[in-house]
Amino acid sequence: MRTGRLVVAAVLPALLLAACQGSDGSTKAGPDDPGPASTTAVAAPEKSGSAVPAVADPEHAVDEPGPRKGQLTLGDILVWNPDSLSPETLTAISRLKGVVGAQPLAMAQVSIENKLMNVAAVDPSTYRNFTPAASAETQDVWDRVAGGELALDPELKKSAPITKAGYLHLGSDEQAPDIHIGAFAPQVGQVDAVVNETWIKTLGMKPDNAIVINTGQTSPESLRKKIEQLAGSKASVQMLDAVARYGLDPKVQQTAFLVGSVGEAVGTFNYSVLGGGRIAPEASWVAAHITTQQVPILGNVTCNKLIFPQLIAALNEVEARGLTDKIHPGEYAGCYYPRFIAGTTSLSNHSFGLALDLNTPGNQRGTVGEMDRGVVDIFKKWGFAWGGDWHYTDPMHFEADRIVNPG
Repeated sequence: MRTGRLVVAAVLPALLLAACQGSDGSTKAGPDDPGPASTTAVAAPEKSGSAVPAVADPEHAVDEPGPRKGQLTLGDILVWNPDSLSPETLTAISRLKGVVGAQPLAMAQVSIENKLMNVAAVDPSTYRNFTPAASAETQDVWDRVAGGELALDPELKKSAPITKAGYLHLGSDEQAPDIHIGAFAPQVGQVDAVVNETWIKTLGMKPDNAIVINTGQTSPESLRKKIEQLAGSKASVQMLDAVARYGLDPKVQQTAFLVGSVGEAVGTFNYSVLGGGRIAPEASWVAAHITTQQVPILGNVTCNKLIFPQLIAALNEVEARGLTDKIHPGEYAGCYYPRFIAGTTSLSNHSFGLALDLNTPGNQRGTVGEMDRGVVDIFKKWGFAWGGDWHYTDPMHFEADRIVNPG
């Protein structure tokens, strides 16, 4: 990998969250245990008497990266593929004329309270050079990531459902892992959260399915076609400079690669960006995954094919338990609608046909809502998460957090 011209970034504050450790630095609080308040700056985790550092998650720890080395190069282009890019492809991209630096990483999306979060699994000693200067130069950020913790973009600090102990549940299903947030630090464009590479297997990610590129004084746009040819038709090639200022690039194919228990219901989701917050999923994906069927109580609904068995089972049980009048068909607001969450460029599970909104007038966001708790319990039994349990409530919303076969 060639080195090149130093790129100077505007200094942005990197905020660190206090670690949830005991006085000996070795005990991790559980996700729901009360923890210390966050601070704007903390020291790195205390070292024990041995040469081995105390870490938040020993099972996901790697060696501390040590002081930063090399040039600060920032990320100008992000290539993201559903499958791992071959070593030959990664090498060819890094050797293109105009490419100053390139960093392979693993990327995937996790669904958290109906929003998709882009998670990158990285080598903390080298990836850091592509982040804004304040992040790259803050040693604690990368020591925490090496220790098995997560670094989260500061813009998500208020909206993410972080527990009092500083944990984030990386997924919507109960089996999804909890990870402690070690730092709030700006990342490469399109990356919301960063973990080290030991999390690849835990999260079901594809290793080396992405690469972040710096082009120095060369226009990133001038390299787009060459990179697209090398990466292949399935890859999404994002111009990070334009994305950072104006949102998703409408000129290129976008890709969502969802991991977790409902990943099989989504597969590889390619789409293009339309106006008014709408998206256009690839026609072949829609044909393979979306259908309209008649279900109890609601009538005809359009959803992902894989959730119909459990949706029908849930609604049959609602009827059997005499709760039919607790669901109002005239207040059903749909299941599959491909668009961004209002005011954002984040996809919701409605884009995949995995969520439905019921009794909308009395169950608005941010309220306790009026949803019958018997109905809620039935839907949970049949594999649906309820938005009324969320950090910022959405009591009309039910989404599949696991695929259930009624048998």
